[in-house]
Amino acid sequence: MALDNQNPTVFSTEFGRICPKCGKPLRICVCKKVENNSSKKTSDSIVRLFVDRKGRGGKTVTIIDGLPYSSDQLKDLAKSIKRQCGTGGAIKEGKIEIQGDVRDLILPMLQKLGLVVKKAGG
Repeated sequence: MALDNQNPTVFSTEFGRICPKCGKPLRICVCKKVENNSSKKTSDSIVRLFVDRKGRGGKTVTIIDGLPYSSDQLKDLAKSIKRQCGTGGAIKEGKIEIQGDVRDLILPMLQKLGLVVKKAGG
């Protein structure tokens, strides 16, 4: 299915939604996948541990950023970290958030996994 650039089709009754960039049906479009991969910041392969209190009602959380894992692996890692620390937590935007300032407990756990870990922030 070829499209002209003056009148890009965005919907077809035969194929459904059409990508305005490549003209292919969205279910087989690769433009979005390429954009998502290129929009990710380049990782320097260092995992950073930092504490955050902003926008949390004064509560402290430890944020683990820069992990080179898929979402399923992040869930498993977060579960084991929460169990080891005895706290709650969540995964948001590819980062693991653990309740409380537990950087000193998490650091050796991540180093045992062979990751390069740094404490960031104050």
